[in-house]
Amino acid sequence: MIGEQSRVATRKVDWSLALDKYGIILVFLAICIMLSFLSPVFLTMRNVLNVFRQVSITGIMGVGMTFVILTGGIDLSVGSLLALAGVLAAGLQVNHGAGPFLMTVLPILAVTSLGLLVGFTITKFKIPPFVATLGMMSAARGLALIYTNGYPISGLSQSFRVLGSGMIGPVPVPVVIYLFVVVVGAVILAQTKFGRYVYAIGGNEEAVRLSGIPTHRYKIIIYGISAFTAALSGVILAARLSSGQPTAGEGYELDVIAAVVIGGTSLMGGRGGIFGTFIGALLIGVLTNGFNLLNISPFYQQFVKGIIIVAAVIMEQLRSRESD
Repeated sequence: MIGEQSRVATRKVDWSLALDKYGIILVFLAICIMLSFLSPVFLTMRNVLNVFRQVSITGIMGVGMTFVILTGGIDLSVGSLLALAGVLAAGLQVNHGAGPFLMTVLPILAVTSLGLLVGFTITKFKIPPFVATLGMMSAARGLALIYTNGYPISGLSQSFRVLGSGMIGPVPVPVVIYLFVVVVGAVILAQTKFGRYVYAIGGNEEAVRLSGIPTHRYKIIIYGISAFTAALSGVILAARLSSGQPTAGEGYELDVIAAVVIGGTSLMGGRGGIFGTFIGALLIGVLTNGFNLLNISPFYQQFVKGIIIVAAVIMEQLRSRESD
């Protein structure tokens, strides 16, 4: 009798672990199957590539955001940093005649340094990440508007626009970059000492600090990674639009955080991963694309997205209680 109860309990645990690990994939597949029946265009190669192209911008930022949230932090500045990187890239060419290499590298370095500054502020002055990144969100948006006087900077060269609208074989360049960033981020988290420390800091930062690991240094780097991915996305978006838009990226931080949370990364830190964020970003992209194909109002898209985010957080809380 006791043995039978033990086997039943083990099966329950196995099902719980399976749903925890593969639940988001099952939901994603179910939505794809449903949309394929509702719209014959959905599963065409052209539309699939279009979904990946649309997702690539927020997806790249989602990789950096995953590092931040795994430590129990948050970064609200990514949308503004994206805009700043984009206008800097455009301004370097239009105002200073820079080539594609400098247009890409210099804005990424400048914006990444702002992320490192945010990380330093959080660790040195004990400012909550929400407050520090909220301040940077406003400051970076202000810098983008000041730099452009509130107007887009247009007229970018074809050699630079390849970064946002070019193709490598049948695959758009932004999708190739996105997949590369996903792979690199996943390898760093799963296979390196840095990745192990990211999870450890999110699990119990004080214990990690007392063990002699410089947690402040790692957290500064993590916010730098988040800014780097935002800057990379900003440069790609500017290349796609053929202009630097000071208002670009407004509201993107919510989509990025949603992708990470829907993908199973805990807002409390220490649990989650890049693959989950990848699926979460695709899930949001597929829903948006499906709604557009079905001519459903964007207002309903926002409503459904909000419901999914709340549901994901509730599920995470239930999992946390079960593990306790």
